[in-house]
Amino acid sequence: QVQLVESGGGSVQAGGSLRLSCAASGRIFSGYQMGWFRQAPGKEREFVAAITWGGGNTYYADSVKGRFTISRDKASNAVYLQMNSLKPEDTAIYYCAATLRIGPQYSQYDYDSWGQGTQVTVSS
Repeated sequence: QVQLVESGGGSVQAGGSLRLSCAASGRIFSGYQMGWFRQAPGKEREFVAAITWGGGNTYYADSVKGRFTISRDKASNAVYLQMNSLKPEDTAIYYCAATLRIGPQYSQYDYDSWGQGTQVTVSS
């Protein structure tokens, strides 16, 4: 398993931007897929974006397409989520996750390693 630590959360006004980081430790190799999920109060944890470690293929939830960008830096074992044009409905705790399952993974139950989460609050 890998260990994941998120950072970069905070409070912004609607229309603003934030960049989340996820530092991964342990053995990261090309078979991994890294994902970002979020959970708002009273709601289930939902998929936001994912990227394959080897090929850099990316997948996004419809609600964030065109606004969020996921990327990874192999040299520093890090995954990023650039969030632009933020909306109040983006307010949630954001989690970084990792899985070795093949193919796009959109369910939290398909990810094996999780970070502790970082709070993002968007005010109107």
